This record gives sequence, C-alpha cells and structure tokens, in this order.
Amino acid sequence: MALSTNRARRSPSVAGSSWRRYALFFWLLLLFSFAPPPAKKGLRTKNVIIIVIDGPRYSETWGATPGIIPQMATRLKPRGVFFSNFYNNGFTYTNSGHTALTTGLNQPIDNFEAELPQQPSIFQIWRKATGKPATAAWLVTSKDKLHILANTQNPEWKDQFQPSVDCGVSGPGSGYRADSLTLVAVKRILIQHKPNLVLINFMEPDGFAHAGNWNNYLRGIARDDKYVGELYDFLQKNKAYRNTTTLLITNDHGRHLDGIGSGFVDHGDDCEGCRHISLLALGPDFKRGLTITETYTLPDVPSTVAFLLGFPLEQSQGKVIESLFKR
Repeated sequence: MALSTNRARRSPSVAGSSWRRYALFFWLLLLFSFAPPPAKKGLRTKNVIIIVIDGPRYSETWGATPGIIPQMATRLKPRGVFFSNFYNNGFTYTNSGHTALTTGLNQPIDNFEAELPQQPSIFQIWRKATGKPATAAWLVTSKDKLHILANTQNPEWKDQFQPSVDCGVSGPGSGYRADSLTLVAVKRILIQHKPNLVLINFMEPDGFAHAGNWNNYLRGIARDDKYVGELYDFLQKNKAYRNTTTLLITNDHGRHLDGIGSGFVDHGDDCEGCRHISLLALGPDFKRGLTITETYTLPDVPSTVAFLLGFPLEQSQGKVIESLFKR
C-alpha cells in the first residue's frame, strides 16, 4: 500500500517534467524551423593573393606594353581588370607602401624595419574574425625587412593573430633573396598549407634600381612578369585554388622621373614617377577584359580584400572598388 501511495505521489511530478521536456523540444523545433538561413554574400572568392612587384616605374611597365611585361599585359589583362590610374597617394617608400596595402592606412613608417605599423593588418583582423590558424595567412617576401607587416604597435593587437612569415633569406636580418627563390617558397607554402590569405613581395626591380643597374632593373621587371604568369598557371591547376582565388597584382611605389634627383635610382617624393603605380585584378567575382580609368589608391586594396573575405576593416582610409565586380 505504501508503495502504491509513493507511486501516486510521484506521478504528477514525473508527468509534469515529461510534459515540460516535450514542450521545450516542440518550441525549439519551431524556432529552428522558422529561423532564417545563414546569409550568403554570393561571392565565389575563398582565397586572396596579393603580389607586390617592388618599385618599377609605370613608364617601364604598363606605359610601354607589352614591352617587358607580356604575361601581365597580353595574357592576363584580358582575363581581369586593369587600373590605369592607380596611385600611392601616401609615402612612396617600401615599408609605407606595404603598410598601406596591409592596414589600409598611409603611415610614414620607418623604412628600415625599426618600426611596426600603427594598426593591425588584414592578416590579424581576418584571423581573429575567422578563428583560422597562423598557417592560413602568410607573408612571403623577398625583402626580409617586411616581416614587420605581421605585427602592430597597437597594444590591443600586438603579438596576437599574426600570420606565418617567410621573409628574406631566412627571416629578419638575413638579407634579401632572389625573387625566383621567393616563388619557390610560395609554391611550397601553397601546396603544404593551402592558405587563404597571402601577400607576396618580389623585390628585384627596386633592388637593382637602387644599385644603379638599368639593365638588371629592366631584367628584374621582366622576370617578375614571368613569375606572375607562372603563379597564375599554378593556381589554375591546383584544385584548392582554381576558380576560388582572387589575384591582385600591384606595386608599393614607383621611381623618380628622369631629371628628378637621381632618376630611376631612387624614389620617395610626390612626383608622378613615384606615385603612379598599377593594379591588375583577376578573380571569379570580377569582370574581365576591362580597363578602369577612375583613380584608386593603395588603401582601396585591403578594403576590397576585406569585402571579398567578409571581415571588418573600419580603420581603412580606402574604399571597396565596386567597379571590379560583376554585380
């Protein structure tokens, strides 16, 4: 009799608990049934690779096509969008130009790796936004001093969310390496790690120009054009990158015009030769065979990268280059 009474006393409680569980399940089912699906941008780009050909003048590249850049001017240009009025409107030095490309800010940064960018890079912001590992973002540069682009002075970001780095011969203080070796490193990293966000620096035009060697300066431009063509072909054949990769080919600065200072040997002022650079953009979301004459500048590149990969970049002085897109 006692057993029967205990059962009777527990039954309403058990029944109530079961009802609440079923009700909760029912309402959760309704909630998820009517919840909107995740938003889709409608973009096909999953990877972005920025190639910086360091320091050629426009007059020796796109100002004399096809000339010594047949890969870019003849083969790749019809497959993408070329910007004939693209400029460095900030500080026309290597570290400043690259900082504008990676932070969206024109900063008068020390040009000898003694100073970090003031704000975090697209690599750091993208990694924080996505939770991706360091091997998903890479700096692969012929100039060792460009390791600074991986970090920032900003105390909220310093030493956090940095990309992987392969700079110079073997890192900071190791010296510059040949662009052919940088291309080898790029292919190895793409195969091994399959990163989604990469910046590549080819330095030979700038290095030979500073040495006053005109013939090797031109040869460096021609070689880098060849390497860009090789990398494009590599991406088209690699299933991790084919049809999902945006390629942005640009410069950090130009060089003095003839008759200004030491001419092609140096750069660093606001003359047309130092400021007028170029941008060739290829990707699955871009138009093809188009030349845009509107003026754009270096900070517009990271703003566009942020839009393509879906992360915020409020700090940028640039804007998304909307005229690139199919829709």
